[in-house]
This record gives sequence, C-alpha cells and structure tokens, in this order.
Amino acid sequence: MVPLQPNGAMKSIQLGTSTLQCSRLAYGCWRLAGTWDPTQVTDQREATGRRAVIAAYEAGYTLFDHADIYCDGMAEILFGQTLREVTGMRQRILIGSKCGIRKAGEPQPGSPYRYDFSAEHIVRSCERSLTRLGVDNLDLYQLHRPDYLCHPQEIAAAFDRLKKAGKVREFGVSNFRPSQVAALQKACPMPLIVNQVEISLVKLDCLHDGTLDQCLLHQMTPLAWSPLAGGRLGSHVPIELHTPDHAKRLKLRETIEHVARERGANPSVIAFAWLLKHPSGIVPIVGSTKPERIVEAVKAAELELTREEWYRLLESALGERLP
Repeated sequence: MVPLQPNGAMKSIQLGTSTLQCSRLAYGCWRLAGTWDPTQVTDQREATGRRAVIAAYEAGYTLFDHADIYCDGMAEILFGQTLREVTGMRQRILIGSKCGIRKAGEPQPGSPYRYDFSAEHIVRSCERSLTRLGVDNLDLYQLHRPDYLCHPQEIAAAFDRLKKAGKVREFGVSNFRPSQVAALQKACPMPLIVNQVEISLVKLDCLHDGTLDQCLLHQMTPLAWSPLAGGRLGSHVPIELHTPDHAKRLKLRETIEHVARERGANPSVIAFAWLLKHPSGIVPIVGSTKPERIVEAVKAAELELTREEWYRLLESALGERLP
C-alpha cells in the first residue's frame, strides 16, 4: 500500500439533490488502458494509466468516471489495482460507472452493436463493474446511451434492486434528451442526479435543446464529456483548412488564446472555466493521461470568467453575434 495524500482540496459541488460532494472537475478513466483493445494493454500503458490516476487523486479530483465498455472493462481493472495500492483512497473519492452499450458479437457471434437497458443487463453489468473495481458499491451509476426499447418501469425496478442491495448509492443518465430524462424520472423512486452529455465551446447543443434548463429546474448536475472537444480547444492541433467551418474554428481559437493571455492562463483552462461559469453547475470531465495536463486543469476551478469574457467566447463559438 502506498500512503498518498491529496496535495490540496479542489473546490467542490453537490451532485444533484444527493448528499454527494465532488470536485469541480472530474477525472474520466476511458483512456486509462491506452487502447480500446484489451489485447493491446502493455505494462507501459498500465503504468501510464496508474500515474494518471494518482496525479488526479493528488491534485484533488474526487469523482472518477468509468464505463463497462472502456477497453472492455480493463480501465476498471487498472483503476481497481491502483485503488488497492493507495492507502485510504477509496474513502476520499467517488466512483461512478456506466452501462447499457453492448458490443457486436456479444453474447453470440451474430449479435449487433446495440443498447440494452433490460433489468437483467443493468444488474449484471453493475455487479461485474464492482468485481473489476474491487469495491462493494458504486457512488454513482449511469445509463450510458438511451436504449430505444427501454421500459422506464423496468429500469426503475433494476435501480431499486441495486440500491436496496447496497451496491449503488445514486443514479444518473448519460446522453439523454430532456424528454427521456422526464420519462425515466417519473418511473424512478429515487432522483436522477446527473446527466452526462457532450458540452464544450465546439458542442453547444445543450444550451439550446433544453438539457441545461432541465438540469437547473430539477437540480441535476450536468457532467461534461469531451469538454475540450477532443483536445481541439486546449492545444495547437492543426485546423484543417478544407473543412467548411475552418474560419469559425480559427476565430474561436484566437479568442480563447486572447482571453488566456489576458488571464495568464493556459487555453485549456479557459475552456474549462467557460463551462464552470454556467449556473447549472457543469462538472467537466478531464480525460488526459498526462499528469501535467491533469494538474493544469485544476486552475480552472479558481478562475472566474466575467460575463463579458463568457459571451465573447460564446459569440466566437457560434460564429455570429447573438440575435
């Protein structure tokens, strides 16, 4: 066991209407194995993943986000190994995972890629995640992508079973439209405390489709996946000039860099801070496995953008002035 302690506490936020408190930035574990193919996991990739988890823990991240499909469960296994090595870590963090996506060829060779919110699959997936992680319960369990054949009452029964068994503390969803959240919440005896959706200065749908409005109305916490748009908002990834929106992307990058220079911050920190400004309490999920980037992102929790800065960035992201 390794006796590590977080170097400092990051600002925290309440998750939905629950009693859970999490850091203003969460750490996403989908890259921990360094590959989507479990046969390609090497000792070096395992070591990189372990360093990333420890860097996030020491930097004050307290919510660690998983899913059963991340490298076919290998990400959960690697995280569980690190958890056992670091003394007291489990007591200081929140662990979340997701289920519902089933890969092609499972369980039969001819089975298609699909979504599955049957009660049997939800319960079985949760129990397998617990085994891989080596823990008794999950703090947060989410449905990964909406199953077109789902029955809200069947999902509610599975959630109730897991909660009564002490295997899950709180529940949420991911990539759900507001209407889908409403239908499921009506059937569930417990509140859905999060909706994990793609939100960034490049992906603004949630501002317009009612997702963030619903989160505000029902005190659900939005968890933002891909908050840097796959790295495009925080690095010097070349902008392809042949893409139709290259001029808009270039303008957005210039605006982010301008605000970053004025604030003495990294562009990625500005992109995170833009999300943190929203009153719904967005929690960006940081996905880098590079310790320096994991640590750098924490600065966003201490940086409060002005209303003017926020709207300047939004205008650049839209590519036009507001009506």
